[in-house]
Amino acid sequence: MARYPMYNGQGGAYDMYNPHPGMYRNVYQVYQLSIQEQQAKSSIFKKSDQTFVKNRPQVAGYDFNLGVNYEKILDTFLKQGFQATNFGHAIEIINEMIKAKNDGCKIFLGYTSNMVSCGNRDIIRYLVEHKQVDCIVTTAGGIEEDIMKCFAPTYNADFNLSGKELRLKAISRIGNLVIPNDNYCLFEKFLIPILDKMLKEQEEKNTNWTPSKMIELMGKEISNDKSIYYWASKNQIPVFCPAITDGSIGDLIFFHSLQSNGLRIDIAEDIKLLNTVALNAKSTGCLILGSGLVKHHIFNANAMRSGLNYAVVISTAQEYDGSDSGANLDEAVSWAKVRSNAKQTKVFGDASVLFPLLVARTFALQKQQQEKDDA
Repeated sequence: MARYPMYNGQGGAYDMYNPHPGMYRNVYQVYQLSIQEQQAKSSIFKKSDQTFVKNRPQVAGYDFNLGVNYEKILDTFLKQGFQATNFGHAIEIINEMIKAKNDGCKIFLGYTSNMVSCGNRDIIRYLVEHKQVDCIVTTAGGIEEDIMKCFAPTYNADFNLSGKELRLKAISRIGNLVIPNDNYCLFEKFLIPILDKMLKEQEEKNTNWTPSKMIELMGKEISNDKSIYYWASKNQIPVFCPAITDGSIGDLIFFHSLQSNGLRIDIAEDIKLLNTVALNAKSTGCLILGSGLVKHHIFNANAMRSGLNYAVVISTAQEYDGSDSGANLDEAVSWAKVRSNAKQTKVFGDASVLFPLLVARTFALQKQQQEKDDA
């Protein structure tokens, strides 16, 4: 068969039986683009499994066209997203906890000393005054700063004040709060006679002092209704402080021991009492402000009963360093400190902002409603 040259449209000719290689390359490129387009579209426009989102709440914020209503604003947090949603869950869980309290649920409140340094002290006192919690775990600072505020105030200041200049003035800084050292001198005048009394009772009556008994005595002696521990003593709410010597209380116990050696404070009896509170409870819940020792002490006590039924933690601690402070609540499930079916949430944020809002929508609101019902 004869082979005839054909015009290729570019001033030359090509053989139809041996076309230019570029022709195949162009066809191949078009084919490849088609495949890539299909791959891209199948990735970007992948069909959703609507059953996954079918029963989930839709994201929504508060509509200020409806006016300013703080209760409704807080109620919208549940659908707001991010930590607002966690906070909304915290409101729901605390309210469930309060209802369960009428059926034998014991509520554990834990907080670090900075919660008493700031204005949250007054909100904690409110809860204790009205018997909203059953058991407290705190640090030494959480005890002594409450007592000191009965004698002299803590002041608002600034995060950036010079530590060197403050030391020269005998002023101590806690974040953007300051405490004059004179406050600690007033605390010494209050506590030393109590330590004398404890030692005398130990020697004459063989009293076995524990941190909780010591705190109860301090609450009786302070006789000030602004104090958390005045109300804890009055309402017979036990307060546990396993690190009672870690602070000014420890300093004064040390100085007291130099003059009157022999005072003993038994932490073993307190751990038995704390664990027994958890063991005897029909159900248990916790509200923890901060973390560290107070969180672990409450969680460990509840491990004795296979874990908490309700748990709310407000903290800024992260879990990446493996600390108990930062551990998420699912880690506590692996230790049987929180039950696998527990209602639980951790809210990442500053408790000085979140705790007042939480109490306003839970404990305080339910108490207000109960008073209206009783009227």
